[in-house]
Amino acid sequence: MKYRIKILCENTVFGIKGAIAEHGWSVLLENEKARFLIDTGQGKALLNNATVFGEDLNNLDGVILSHHHFDHTGGLLPLLQNTGKQRIFAHPDLFKESYSLIGERTLAIGNPYAKEELDKYSPDYVFNRELTEISENIFLSGEIPRKNDYEKGDARQVVKTAANSYIQDKLLDDQSIFVKTTQGIFIILGCSHSGIINILEYAIEKMADERILGVIGGTHLEPQSKDVQDKSIEALKKYNIKRLGVAHCTGLNVSARLKHEFPETFFFVSTGTELNW
Repeated sequence: MKYRIKILCENTVFGIKGAIAEHGWSVLLENEKARFLIDTGQGKALLNNATVFGEDLNNLDGVILSHHHFDHTGGLLPLLQNTGKQRIFAHPDLFKESYSLIGERTLAIGNPYAKEELDKYSPDYVFNRELTEISENIFLSGEIPRKNDYEKGDARQVVKTAANSYIQDKLLDDQSIFVKTTQGIFIILGCSHSGIINILEYAIEKMADERILGVIGGTHLEPQSKDVQDKSIEALKKYNIKRLGVAHCTGLNVSARLKHEFPETFFFVSTGTELNW
């Protein structure tokens, strides 16, 4: 089966007339049988870039939301306003409130839309917590087990308690997409809040395949300490990843380091990047 991936939204764009970049992530995944939009960015870039690239978003088998943060869900309302009803795959935490602690400030970083606002367009929600096959050989990871002792998430990302204090958001809704192919597993990340190594280990276990054809998406390594970055990058070396194209929340410094560490397999991902296999 042939697959195609097109990046519709990412933090950067280079040399494409009319396309725009924003801090966000949106990916079109298609094969001969299905066509999915993975995440929607913040909402300014998605429809513009789909038009620039000639991609019809009316013709989708579903919209996958990797987690509830604004830079992945912000384009959902404009999409529904443009296309009407869509089937939406997501974790049940899609509408929870969450925040980022920035010094003395708290910044709301969750889904910017109330369910009632989206319900005007009659979306068909399909919620999951477990590994779920949504089309032949295309899987949503469900909640990723946190097994190693260093991928502990971002302490600045929090939820409010009943006592109006803040605790770290475990981001159990962080999902990735596993595509099972004859050449190995292709993994599309959202932001890897559950840890890039935890995700790879879970994919290998559930797909019963140690071959990793490719990994693209956000790793959330830039906000981590150097110790965590060092351990994660060292752990990546044990996998035979054929193509490594991290983006978005990975950050420029970590991306440059990964280019140095994996010179034969790393590639930069930006708005308009296309992959075919």
